[in-house]
Amino acid sequence: MSYNSTFKDRAGQAAEAKQKLLDQYKSRPPVDEKVAAERAAAAERKEAMKAEKAAAKKAEREAAVAAAEAEAAKSVVVPKTEAELKAARDARYAKRKAKR
Repeated sequence: MSYNSTFKDRAGQAAEAKQKLLDQYKSRPPVDEKVAAERAAAAERKEAMKAEKAAAKKAEREAAVAAAEAEAAKSVVVPKTEAELKAARDARYAKRKAKR
């Protein structure tokens, strides 16, 4: 494209470029059905493996969360009742008295 090109020149160049691309596209060899089927099967296998891996990772994550929750449930301190607190206090008092 030169500095003094007209609209018709630019439109003609665009049409030539478009035609060249169409010719290149049409001159491509046709797609072999067998190769296309193999590619589709490979893509399907890859997708299935990806889904299986994601499911395994999700199950592992859920198991870890469940284990963490179980561990947290074990470490929860249950508050003692008034009677238990009084019994512990009395036992400490009796131990102190026994030392004297």
